[in-house]
Amino acid sequence: MPAVGYLGPSGSYSMLAAEKLCHGYEKVARPSFRMLVNSLLNGESEVIVLPVENSLNGGVNQNLDLLQATDGIIAFEQCTVKIDHRLAILSGAEISGIRRIYSHQQALEQCGEYLFSHFPGAKLIATQSTSASLDMIKTPEDAGIVGAHVCRAGIELSAENIADEKNNCTNFLLIKKGLADTIRKSSYIFFSATCSHAPGELNSLLSVLGAEGLNMTKIQSRPIKGRSGEYRFFIEIEADISQKTVQTAIEKFKSRANSFKYLGIY
Repeated sequence: MPAVGYLGPSGSYSMLAAEKLCHGYEKVARPSFRMLVNSLLNGESEVIVLPVENSLNGGVNQNLDLLQATDGIIAFEQCTVKIDHRLAILSGAEISGIRRIYSHQQALEQCGEYLFSHFPGAKLIATQSTSASLDMIKTPEDAGIVGAHVCRAGIELSAENIADEKNNCTNFLLIKKGLADTIRKSSYIFFSATCSHAPGELNSLLSVLGAEGLNMTKIQSRPIKGRSGEYRFFIEIEADISQKTVQTAIEKFKSRANSFKYLGIY
């Protein structure tokens, strides 16, 4: 049975994305995003799922950097998972007694106003994933933030979503080993690029896409390691790579960019 790797443990939002994208695959949890990528490269996983953008917190920078830095992998499918954060406590514990709250850093940030209002003195402690926080709930003073889908004996979840913004979702990409030219048709093209570090250069580069009638659906920037003040741009466009006009437009863009790399065609 083919295996899909996801950020574990079981019950994480990444597991939901794996179930959504890979019916019939064995689901294999990994403790970190870097280990997920390594499992793909060494053949332990046929595919992996990586979160790349949250509607509240923006890009998942660690994974954007991993996609950029890792040769021979490509995203070929994407999905969106609704985020519904619940406070998890030991059954029978009093909310007023909570002193420590565990969860993934993004979940802690996304529930920041709620936590400040209800637990101003509590210590907020980051874990590898939301579901990993369940293992940290050992006393009535401990709490976690997990998805509404999580169920474990001895643990109670809050009745309501505690996120500050209820309309919250995360985009996941399904990644495999391979190159962009193995994918023949798409709705979106995701790539990274750099341009000269001079006034107007980015605008000049992006104008190539506009001139060719391509709709840019997102752009994010990340500092270039070792080059202070310079940035790499992560760009998604709505386009079908099988169309000759799109291929020509991309070639024009690549000829103007200092660097270019396909990250996903899906």
